[in-house]
Amino acid sequence: MSKTSKTFPRFELARRIEHIVMLLSFSALGITGIPQKYPFSQISAFIVNLLGGIENTRNIHHIAATVMMFGTLYHLLVLGYKVYVKRTRLSMLPSFQDARDAWQALMYNFGFSKERPQMGRYTFEEKVEYWAFVWGTVLMGLTGYMMWNPIATSRIFPGEFIPAAKAAHGAEAVLAVLAIIIWHMYSVHLKTFNKAMWTGKLTEEEMLHEHPLELADIKAGVLDQTVEPDLLHKRKRLYYPVAGILSIAMLAGVYGFVGSEETALATIPMQPERLVSSYDPQTPTPMPTFAPTATSEPVEDVAELTWQAYVGPLFQKKCEMCHGQLGGLSLASYADAMTGGQGGAIILPGDGANSLLVSIQTPGDHLGQLSTDELSLIEEWINAGAPK
Repeated sequence: MSKTSKTFPRFELARRIEHIVMLLSFSALGITGIPQKYPFSQISAFIVNLLGGIENTRNIHHIAATVMMFGTLYHLLVLGYKVYVKRTRLSMLPSFQDARDAWQALMYNFGFSKERPQMGRYTFEEKVEYWAFVWGTVLMGLTGYMMWNPIATSRIFPGEFIPAAKAAHGAEAVLAVLAIIIWHMYSVHLKTFNKAMWTGKLTEEEMLHEHPLELADIKAGVLDQTVEPDLLHKRKRLYYPVAGILSIAMLAGVYGFVGSEETALATIPMQPERLVSSYDPQTPTPMPTFAPTATSEPVEDVAELTWQAYVGPLFQKKCEMCHGQLGGLSLASYADAMTGGQGGAIILPGDGANSLLVSIQTPGDHLGQLSTDELSLIEEWINAGAPK
């Protein structure tokens, strides 16, 4: 390729800076997010320890998410300016021609056609990447909000939306990272090393290969249509106040996203009377949908203090909302309760005082708190050998 090849501008400096910000925030999200999805991997443990622990990892993840939100808001404002003020052609919108180009590219790659598809400002591959990023940002934003603000979410949706959001967030994260590693890396860095997002321009040979229709428009002088100064000024006077109001509204939305509540995802501190891991990546988010009673309900006369007659129904009423399916501890049946959870057995037959179940309930601040009389009967049941 000749060193004196003519070049054509493609991305201005602001777009390149925006790309770098999104690249860094996306990378930080991937590096800190994937280890949280696969916490038992040795690589995940290494990354978490390298970043200073799980709390630091989560903090970095939240900061990167906030940076990406600001980048998205800026992108929307710039898009509005280009569409309304400059009346730039919406060349990133998908069309039927993109489907035809994709088919032509497939035929060319398999050797069934001798002609490559002729594409304009953006190729169908670039459009797929852009709209996949848009979809991923929307989905990750919604599910991220639910995980970051579970209490606010549970005021609108059932509590089951929180674990569903966690599953969707993790799956989309894996998909996004794989798309960048496989699709983007190959298309932009391996197939042809496209430096346009770093230098801001492409040579004529590169334009002819990747964007021949845009090159033809540039040479024909029909690509950049200038706007009359008076009309441009009039549009700016209308757009800037609207953009200012939208900016305030969007910034308020970001503030509500990151500051409306303390996240329920917190590492449980070490307690001397309990064996609690300092890094328990699958520590469940407490279910905020449990409705605590203002006053303790009176305990009726217990004819037989067994699991079937009293303990099982009590756990089903007070505990199964949180410990039925989630958190690694199930109290749905006698066998499940005696098995315990990830931290081991919670019921030690014959030893109520040292049973984890009793020690958790004793402070009186558990989400599914038993009344004093109920707890006393549970301890009595355990001391009696926890009969079924």
